[in-house]
Amino acid sequence: MKLSYLWKGLPGHPIHPPLTDATIGAYTAATVMAIASVVGVAHVAAANGWWLALVIGLITTALTATTGFLDWLTIEWGSPLWWTATWHLLSMLTATAFFLVATLVGHAGYKHGAVDAGPFVLTLVGFGFLTLGGWLGGAVVYVHGMRVLNLVEEPAGRAMAPAAHPEKQEAAKG
Repeated sequence: MKLSYLWKGLPGHPIHPPLTDATIGAYTAATVMAIASVVGVAHVAAANGWWLALVIGLITTALTATTGFLDWLTIEWGSPLWWTATWHLLSMLTATAFFLVATLVGHAGYKHGAVDAGPFVLTLVGFGFLTLGGWLGGAVVYVHGMRVLNLVEEPAGRAMAPAAHPEKQEAAKG
């Protein structure tokens, strides 16, 4: 097993996309809870959940961003894929900055059980950039096909295997 599998993932199974699920999920939960607190559905509990979800999102962002950045470094500079991935990276960094500021400024709201207006707006803006970044990340995979093995006829058991398809390995050697 290659050491690079720790940050790149296995052939056909990159590590960055599953990490994005955890990060986007945490930030989405934070946004929903912020809205619930502001409209008064579950004021105190939602405010506490909002802040904790932001903290979890920031923690998972560290791993997600690291693996994404390492993938980004492998892209041919100036190519259409590189531009899409670069806008994805910038959007996600912007979202993270808004979420970080919301977390720092909003800690007082967490302590008194309310999401205040400033942190609420920061959370919404962060979520907007997160959505844009997720859309661009999807384009990196589904439009440009980065790190995707196109093996649609592969049997399910073989599709879960950690190695590339033997025909693909031979093509890469030749």
